[in-house]
Amino acid sequence: MTSTILALDLGTTTGWAIRALSDPITHGFVTFRPQRFEGGGMRFLRFKRWLTEIKATAGEIHAVYFEEVRRHAGVDAAHVYGGLMATLTTWCEHHNIPYQGVPVGTIKKHATGKGNAGKGDVIAAIRARGHSVTDDNEADALALLHWALDTQEA
Repeated sequence: MTSTILALDLGTTTGWAIRALSDPITHGFVTFRPQRFEGGGMRFLRFKRWLTEIKATAGEIHAVYFEEVRRHAGVDAAHVYGGLMATLTTWCEHHNIPYQGVPVGTIKKHATGKGNAGKGDVIAAIRARGHSVTDDNEADALALLHWALDTQEA
């Protein structure tokens, strides 16, 4: 495999996983909670800066996959997701990086065999693949990365 892939589970706590060229998979999570005395758009600027830092560290990103969420429990979560997705897609367009949203059920079915698997099931499936995770957002990003590696890469 010759491409660098970034997988993201977008949210206030964003899970991420990247496989850069032939390097091992790196993963984690980062929080974009609003800071005290900070305007509403600052979390999105910090997310954009973080994407640029990831790209600089990786050297080049050939594809970005993100978890495509169709329904949110609350209005605030929907607004945050929409803002992060708009920031991500604009950033990808600016850098000529192809991106694709992948439905949550598709990711869960690939990881666990069940499209309606719970958070614990996804974490267990990712741990069974040899990844040490404690955060469900990080586990979701890893599940998405494995889906991309198994189904999208030739």
